[in-house]
Amino acid sequence: MKREILISGTPRETRVAILEDDRLVELLVDRPDQRRSIGDIYLGRVEAVLPGIQAAFVDIGLEKSAFLHASDLLEPEDDEDPSERDDDDDDDDAVDEGETQDDPDAQATTEPAASAKRRGDGGRREVGARRAIPDISEILKKGQTLPVQVTKEPISTKGCRVTAQISLAGRFLVYMPYASKVGISRKIESREQRGKLREMVSKMLPNDAGGLIVRTVAEGVTEDHFRREIETLIDTWTKVKKKQGHVRRAPMLLHREASLTRGLIRDVFSDKVDALWVDSKELHHEIRQYLEMIDPELISRVHLYGDDAPLFDAFRVEQEIRDLFKPRVELPTGGYVIIQPTEALVSIDVNTGRYTGKRDPEKTILRTNVEAAREIARQIRLRDVGGIIVADFIDMETKGNRDRVLQELRTHLGRDRARTRAFAVSELGLVEMTRQRVRPSLWASMTRECITCHGTGRVFSPEVVTRRLERALQRASVEKKERRLAIRLHPDVALYLVEEEPKLVSMLGKQGSIELEIRDDPMLRLDEFRLMSRPAGRDVTDLYAVA
Repeated sequence: MKREILISGTPRETRVAILEDDRLVELLVDRPDQRRSIGDIYLGRVEAVLPGIQAAFVDIGLEKSAFLHASDLLEPEDDEDPSERDDDDDDDDAVDEGETQDDPDAQATTEPAASAKRRGDGGRREVGARRAIPDISEILKKGQTLPVQVTKEPISTKGCRVTAQISLAGRFLVYMPYASKVGISRKIESREQRGKLREMVSKMLPNDAGGLIVRTVAEGVTEDHFRREIETLIDTWTKVKKKQGHVRRAPMLLHREASLTRGLIRDVFSDKVDALWVDSKELHHEIRQYLEMIDPELISRVHLYGDDAPLFDAFRVEQEIRDLFKPRVELPTGGYVIIQPTEALVSIDVNTGRYTGKRDPEKTILRTNVEAAREIARQIRLRDVGGIIVADFIDMETKGNRDRVLQELRTHLGRDRARTRAFAVSELGLVEMTRQRVRPSLWASMTRECITCHGTGRVFSPEVVTRRLERALQRASVEKKERRLAIRLHPDVALYLVEEEPKLVSMLGKQGSIELEIRDDPMLRLDEFRLMSRPAGRDVTDLYAVA
């Protein structure tokens, strides 16, 4: 599969596009006013401890307090890589069962997780057979300070989520100062290679220095590369701890994660990427310098784009970016998919559209659903939607066809760097999915609520506005306080009244003994009207327009 990365940078915005077989599959946008915070480390101050939900709210200096769950005071689960965050949401680095275990002797006594570990089973609540969650009220107290790391950006009305189990990601390794073991990426399948890497890295890690996870790209890396990266990561953590020691008052930022460009080069750019194009000389120089330190062999794949046409236009992705906010996505054979985000979930509906096939309806439906499965996987990745996703495929009669569509969906979801999971087809014929959400979707971050429809995407028709106006005038006639009223309407509604119901206003005026005058006002919303008392010009709409 052909893979390319495009980076377009200006002082006001940096955009990154990831292409697979010349199609846009990911778009990352970074602006000074919307700086990414995933991976940032703060010295926070506990504002409230809530034992009922096993959580605490921590002030880290942002607008809203951060959410810290009791499970984030523990060493990460065996199958979860702490580096899977933001632009490092890569299942390649997930650790297999049994790679990491709690080791009380390897923990620092000043940290919340260590306090829980050293008490043995005391102060913990059992959750299932595998994991014990500490009683958060016995570990954290209001006013206490502790270092935390952002794992999820603020979304909608919620503040960010943080963890006390800090991790620092490098090119080949993830360093976890409060962990205790060495883990290996599951994507490194060779048992011999896994053992070799574990042995090599373990002997380089100083005693009581924490834990490490060996990432997928580390396969074939020399000891010198590992040693330099371990020293760099430990040195970074030493600086964080030193800064923490000099903080007089929390909250305080202790460490800022790498920029979007540097983080992308570190986590995504590898020998699996055919080329990286960048249109900024400054970014091009920065990328080359960084690669000289971490992977010089990739420098030849980095190209400075210098043509007159904009970079994204040259690769024909600008139109795809404009289309990603549309609810309707066309499929190659004529079917289409409707994608609608809601507060609770993202709903996706599949339709055959103009594609009717030839003879066999089941084959027609199967082909449409297979195409839709590929496109759905691409769209949720491209739009960066997360949480619960429900896809309504066209009903299929045979189980084999349903399984084929589900397998196609799962195969293409496997390319996603964020953790995703697709469940079996439900009794209602729906496919339920979950996708890791660590930041607002592009739809949420790049658009705002319409002041006319207030986010519904719909406005009242002229007929409905007319009926609302009729009821308001009837109330005014009952009150008998107004003798002359000017009715201000959007031009479309005024035109509807003139053409479709020309006698309505005069009839209502006679019934209520009110002199009425219609005025069109393009400044009004399509479903809005105003009643103005004449000659004073006083707005009396709120007195009568209650429905």
